[in-house]
Amino acid sequence: MKTVDFNGQPFHFIGIGGIGMSALAYILAKRHLPVSGSDSRPSHITQRLQAAGAHVFNRQEAKNLELFRSRLSVLDPGNGHGKNHDCIPQVICSTAINDRNPEYQAARELGYPIFHRSDVLAALIADYDSIAVAGTHGKTTTSSLISYVLLEAGLDPTIIVGGEVDAWEGNARLGQGRYLVAEADESDGSLTKHSPKIGVITNIELDHPDHYQSLSEVVDTFRVFADQCEVLVACLDCETIREHFQPTISYSLDPAKSADYTVKDIIYERGMMKAEVWEKGQYLGVMEVKIPGQHNISNALAVVAIGRYLGLEFETIADAIATFEGAKRRFEFKGEANGITFIDDYAHHPSELRATLSAAKLKVQQKQYKRSIAIFQPHRYSRTATFLEEFGTAFGDADIVVLTDIYSAGEVNVHRVSGQQVAIEVGQHHPKVHYHPELSSLGEFLQDILQPGDLAMFLGAGNLNGIIPEMLSLYSLTTSRIA
Repeated sequence: MKTVDFNGQPFHFIGIGGIGMSALAYILAKRHLPVSGSDSRPSHITQRLQAAGAHVFNRQEAKNLELFRSRLSVLDPGNGHGKNHDCIPQVICSTAINDRNPEYQAARELGYPIFHRSDVLAALIADYDSIAVAGTHGKTTTSSLISYVLLEAGLDPTIIVGGEVDAWEGNARLGQGRYLVAEADESDGSLTKHSPKIGVITNIELDHPDHYQSLSEVVDTFRVFADQCEVLVACLDCETIREHFQPTISYSLDPAKSADYTVKDIIYERGMMKAEVWEKGQYLGVMEVKIPGQHNISNALAVVAIGRYLGLEFETIADAIATFEGAKRRFEFKGEANGITFIDDYAHHPSELRATLSAAKLKVQQKQYKRSIAIFQPHRYSRTATFLEEFGTAFGDADIVVLTDIYSAGEVNVHRVSGQQVAIEVGQHHPKVHYHPELSSLGEFLQDILQPGDLAMFLGAGNLNGIIPEMLSLYSLTTSRIA
């Protein structure tokens, strides 16, 4: 079986600018390994990779691999294989890269070793005392918060997460300490490759019907992962976890569930949530969490459990949690204009929408805002078709709902589902629903809806958030003209 080589052999990433691929490429480049890759969309992420020493091609095409062929022909005029191991690239792909990709085809024809990105992550996890965070929801926030606490505690961790965090200016960080914190994705089944020292499971639901046929298949994937963790930390608030898993360390927001870690007296005060934290029946102290939503109290409780297992004092953990600002696209503040607050959030599953909108409703109830406006772009035809009824009831905490057409993420619409169907379904449960399919004119459409005092939340895993700068600019221009 081929294994990933960290001893100097080059890495070439097809689609290097993706959030998962770029984090791996960044770590390897910072470890002074030869890294190259291609991406059709230059971005601040590819710029950061270039600054770290990676060579980035701006198109995905076969001739990108000529870089390695030319090196091999100079150093080994023979067949170019076997003698010059350090010039044969390890080609890294994500699930998004298929057999029709010309660069992938060229790598196969040249006989270069090809790995899935999860193979690289698994090899890195094996290189450290690793903490791998899995779960259908909350992975990015929980893994980022664990990373932040370890960083603030002086443990200098290596970090690989699925979102960008200002504290380390991106989605990855190379530390010199013994710990690696990684987000472990279950979407394509590759979660089973990871064998961390500490594994975390936040919750388990069916979220990727393009890969899994049923919840039981998802559970099977998590079972393999759980069996490969030396220590398993899991949330007993998830019924599926309670039914199928026996964690080494448990946590819950409900004291009646007799988890190792729990909370009491959750209160919302001056834009921050507070809760008493208890460890095996002993009071530890009060935890303060800036990032909104009761689900983030749960994520923070997982972090307390990890920190305590690693021997950190509760005060050290709590002080760090209280200053964590969150990851980008997780209830991320993008700006304010004309008295309207603009939020970008990655929520794309009905459960995530409920959690995010519940947090927003609390802010409205606390008189921070007058109304909460949910602007949602459904993500993937397969997910939309599978959870159509659940989407219908997911927006109850929003004052107004605006829906766009579906972001395909490359899927073919075999389900013949549309954003309009989602709007009709939501309209059966909500009195104020608008459907506007086109993003190109959505900004103008929203100007007739949004009012000063609104909390406008742009929700989804697609490209909806791209109109937020346009909205801020429109309102700023309007305000300046009035002035």
